[in-house]
Amino acid sequence: MKNFLKKWRDILRGTLQLIYPARCPVCDEIIKQSGERICAECMDKLRLLTPPYCMRCGRKTSAGEEFCGECREKKHFFDRGRALYEYSSAAEAIYRFKYGGRREYAEFFGEQIADYLGSFIRNTGAEGIVPIPLHKNRKRVRGFNQAELMAEALGRRTGIPVYPKMLVRVRNTKPQKTLNPEERQNNLKKAFNMGQNDVKLKVIIIIDDIYTTGTTIDEAAKVLKEAGAEKVYFVTLACGAGIM
Repeated sequence: MKNFLKKWRDILRGTLQLIYPARCPVCDEIIKQSGERICAECMDKLRLLTPPYCMRCGRKTSAGEEFCGECREKKHFFDRGRALYEYSSAAEAIYRFKYGGRREYAEFFGEQIADYLGSFIRNTGAEGIVPIPLHKNRKRVRGFNQAELMAEALGRRTGIPVYPKMLVRVRNTKPQKTLNPEERQNNLKKAFNMGQNDVKLKVIIIIDDIYTTGTTIDEAAKVLKEAGAEKVYFVTLACGAGIM
């Protein structure tokens, strides 16, 4: 039965590929190599975020610095996090993913997170993956939640259960990119509620697309900890530069 289902999934995937050919998340051209999720020549254009990085938020730091300037000054509700790419190299891909309807990018991003941040994820001992939710109005307009799609792709590769309904965004907040740090913090106050209380997890990994000041992750982690979580980690696709 499993072989039968796998065969039909492969046939369906191949048919969809013919009708809706996959596009490269870097150049956005149709991928010429069959079965690939990115053009071979584009792979090196996405720069992985490598050490030295902040041991709390994963942001790049100066050599010898354990924490970035923001994490030295600010108390976070999350315990630790990592980002996959340097933001400047992935900004256009993330923009198309979120606003250009390129939901197929999610499989590639989930695969990359599992490949390069898999050790970090396993070492957290996470019992569940929780994507940062969109407000229902914004999700209706966009058609999907990019964090949820990445979480599902990551869950398939790690075997960690995904809980897309654990958090609910109860306020349709302004886009964080349009606000200064103080406005970001006020914008997200009481933005999230628990949406699923029947599952009790002690260790959770939040997934989102971008880490900037950490306000979104912090607000989500605060709600999860108030509901009983003991440790909350996060993984994002990219991380912007901060205070060294």
